[in-house]
Amino acid sequence: MLNWDCRLERIPRVKGKEEIKLDFQRHDLPLTPQEAQREAARCLGSRSCEACDLCRLLCPDLAITRNPSNGQIQIDLDYCKGCGICAAVCPKGAIKMVLENQL
Repeated sequence: MLNWDCRLERIPRVKGKEEIKLDFQRHDLPLTPQEAQREAARCLGSRSCEACDLCRLLCPDLAITRNPSNGQIQIDLDYCKGCGICAAVCPKGAIKMVLENQL
């Protein structure tokens, strides 16, 4: 069962077909400073969560939530069964499975 209650807003990164000129130049939309920092952190920050929500959406036990105050991903170990789906789907490798006695 997928938890679809919260999805990230998609931000357009390129112009629509009607606005693209066939001159082989880049036609990216300008980014605000905050968007540029977020995009740079996503591309350059290895092993850091990019808040893509894959882990949260695919967790069969609903043990992964998003902190409402800061938007960070949280894993409730009381509900986690250790299936490893979250670690397998994380594109940044930000989630590692370790034995519980090593926490």
